[in-house]
Amino acid sequence: MDEPTQIAVLTARERQVVQLVVDGCSSAEIADALGIATRTVQAHLATAMKKTDTHTRTQLAVHALRSGLVPIRPGPAGDLPHR
Repeated sequence: MDEPTQIAVLTARERQVVQLVVDGCSSAEIADALGIATRTVQAHLATAMKKTDTHTRTQLAVHALRSGLVPIRPGPAGDLPHR
């Protein structure tokens, strides 16, 4: 699968979750920031990993950055988006 196709197949929510992983957030922090259950975060991560053929959060984060799926955002890792 080529890069543009991989980017296109992730949903907006999956991209949000991946961005927060890249930002260094735990599943619990992501769930809190997005107002969803931790299990839902884990489901989004599993789906994103399957779609990008990655097997760990680290591989997913590296893939997302290298492919341009998500940007590197400046600021401390503790800066979570407000609901």
